[in-house]
Amino acid sequence: MQLKKIVAIIRNRFLIDVEARLVEMRVKGISVTKVKGYGEYANFFNHNWLVTHSQIEIFTEEGRVDEIVAAIMETANTGQEGDGILAILPVSKLYRIRTKSEITQDEF
Repeated sequence: MQLKKIVAIIRNRFLIDVEARLVEMRVKGISVTKVKGYGEYANFFNHNWLVTHSQIEIFTEEGRVDEIVAAIMETANTGQEGDGILAILPVSKLYRIRTKSEITQDEF
């Protein structure tokens, strides 16, 4: 089984819509963290230029990556600087802490 980790940093105002879209798609789990940073867009009115965004992390099968990525980009896009970024990372193994066992394809 090939697993991937999708990391998306999006505007806070789109978080509820993105979450709803992922639930609708039956994505099995997500983690959300509030993050601060700057990149293409910086808040020049803030002393350190930092902007607050939401970071979403999703572990999924390789076959679902494209549809999940497309849904996030479609839902969180305004076409303006600061919309965020999205990365896809390889996952070599995934473990369930409760059982101390590797998660198999049947469980995922």
